[in-house]
Amino acid sequence: MGKIIAITNQKGGVGKTTTALNLSASLALANENILVIDSDPQGNLTSGFGMKKDQIKAGLYEVYTGKAAMEDAVHQTLIPNLYVVPTSMDLFLSEIELLEKADRETRLRAFLKPLKDRFRYILIDCPPSFGILTLNALVAAESVLVPVQCEFFAVEGLSLLIKLLWRIRGGFNETLDLEGILLTMFNRHLALSRQISEEVKRVFKSKVYDTIIPRNVILAESPSHGKPAVLYAPNSTGAQGYIALAKEILNEHNLLF
Repeated sequence: MGKIIAITNQKGGVGKTTTALNLSASLALANENILVIDSDPQGNLTSGFGMKKDQIKAGLYEVYTGKAAMEDAVHQTLIPNLYVVPTSMDLFLSEIELLEKADRETRLRAFLKPLKDRFRYILIDCPPSFGILTLNALVAAESVLVPVQCEFFAVEGLSLLIKLLWRIRGGFNETLDLEGILLTMFNRHLALSRQISEEVKRVFKSKVYDTIIPRNVILAESPSHGKPAVLYAPNSTGAQGYIALAKEILNEHNLLF
């Protein structure tokens, strides 16, 4: 049975979508069946896979509103074994419409339940806020992967996030766990990056991945070409970072890479 992992942080610009894009691709390249869900109305994950939003007949919004089944919203990407549920700006409307539903916090969990046996991992790219879309992702997920930018406010924001996750665990999803904390945008030439990295590891210890994602222009450039960095420039330091992360996750789960 597959594992559902939400990729979230209430702070924007920390590498959530970059992580969802490249981690899912790296896991698929390791011959795992992977589904990644674009739950951010900005749709950057969708465009990062080269999908044209105006050509998508069914996405996450259509699933939430009952206009399409989840199976109809699952699209094959350029990578074998990798599938995506895309989204569009219409998903902003879901945040309003879901508030009127009695099952507003649990709808995504119900939609994903039939798919768990089909995929080894289901990754959910969350918006940079704690609205109803993120809550649905956290109720559906078994664990949370938190990207953290190596910058001044990282530890303070991370502590707040962990407290919120435990509240959700107490109120909505008692099995929710912290999958891991991923340090991103690391600049080895900056003392601040090194200090933040050391502080996060000191506070959160074994929950911090050994893999650190470097600041790399390829990671920002590749989505404009409709490809993950691991396809666009697989030998770049950014792509290699995510390949190493995939290997670390598979090893932790006792799977061969």
